[in-house]
Order: sequence, then C-alpha cells, then structure tokens
Amino acid sequence: MAEEIEKSVPAEESLMEKIAEKIHHHDSSSSSSSESEYEKPDSPSAVKAKIYRLFGREKPVHKVLGGGKPADVFLWRDKKLSAAVLGVATAIWVLFELVEYHLLSLLCHISILALGGLFLWSNAHTFIKKTPPQIPEIHVPEDAFLLIASSLRNELNQAFVILRSIALGRDLKKFLMVVVGLWIISVVGNWCNFLTLVYICFVVLHTVPMMYEKHEDKVDPLAEKAMKELQKQYLVFDEKVISKIPIASLKAKLG
Repeated sequence: MAEEIEKSVPAEESLMEKIAEKIHHHDSSSSSSSESEYEKPDSPSAVKAKIYRLFGREKPVHKVLGGGKPADVFLWRDKKLSAAVLGVATAIWVLFELVEYHLLSLLCHISILALGGLFLWSNAHTFIKKTPPQIPEIHVPEDAFLLIASSLRNELNQAFVILRSIALGRDLKKFLMVVVGLWIISVVGNWCNFLTLVYICFVVLHTVPMMYEKHEDKVDPLAEKAMKELQKQYLVFDEKVISKIPIASLKAKLG
C-alpha cells in the first residue's frame, strides 16, 4: 500500500508540472502576442507627428500664435470678430493713407465730440428726464503695465545680444541673414510708407495663418522640398564663397 502511494505521488507531481508548463507557455505566448501588437506600425497620428512641419514647429498653429483670443481672431475662429477687426484696420488705413487724415487731428476731433456729448448730457439730463451718464473711473493696472514693460525689456536685451554677437564676427551665417533681411525691408520701404507696411503685415496675419491651417498637409511637403533646396544652395555658397573668407585672420586682427 505504501509503495502504491509513493508511486502515485510522483505521477501527480509530474502531472502538476505539465499543467504548470502549459500555463507558462500560454502566458508567454499571450505576452508575446501582446508585445507584437504593441510593436505594430505606428498609428496614423504618430506618423503624422513625424511629418515635416514648417519652421520645425511641433505645436498646432493656434498654440504657435499664442493661443487665446488673439489666435482665435487671426485664425477666424470667431468670424464676426475677425471681420470686425480687419474692417477697423482697413478703415484706419483708408482714413490715414487715402483720405490723408492726420492722427493728431483725429484724436483731437474724437476727444472734442466725446467730451462735448458727455458735457451736454451731464448738464441737460434734468431737462430731458434721463439719468446722467455713468462715467467709470479708469486706472491703469500696475501689474499689467510692469509685465508688458518686462517682456519688452527681455526681447530688447535678447535682440541686443544677437546684434552684439553678429557685430563681433562670431556668426557669419546670422550676419548674412540680418543683412539680407534689412536690405529686403529697405526695398519694401521704398515701395510704401510705414503705415501701409503695418497694414500689409496685419492683413497677412489675418489671411496666411488661416489658409495655412486649412492646407498645412499640402503646404508642409512643398516647404520641406524648398528648405532642402535652400540648404543645398547654401552649402554650395558656403563652399565657394564663405569658406574662402579668412575669418580667423580677421578675428586675430580685431583681437
């Protein structure tokens, strides 16, 4: 009897080992299948994220423009507000550029009309049986003013640092870019005055981002090809012209 019990015990142990091996094999196969599922090709969103974006941006156009209400206006999310802003800008440009009205005269005339209307209303409200005008007290918030001034100061300091590094001859590429940019601005300045240039930039901000957001999948591949071509042309220019400029000797002389 004892021998039969001893024989049955190993048989049960071998049976349990086989069951455990099957369970382990099933777990490993399921885990490998799940890993293979995770190792499937990238999803369309991941593939889309790897697509070249203009200026190397990684954020949506709305975030690039700062988000909030200004970005909504530039991207025409609120069509009535965007049309109103663009209409006001157009009216101002027509008033100053075509009608040749002057800013100081406009401000004075608006102030005269506003103060005259409020003065008459404040003194005649008893005769016309209406409540006097409620004119709120206006105060410029100190925190907002200091924040704007601090942001402007940081931008100016950064621009001065870049200009100083260019003036010291540390970056020839930036130097050429700045020179070309200033030359383009000077050419555009000969075509139109400052107000017209500001108005053109304003119209561009109200049209180009909106059109780009709608057709970015078509624009980005073309921009990628253009950037590659520009890089090729720059390498050729660098090899034939920039590399032959004795920058080291110039720095030694300046030093």
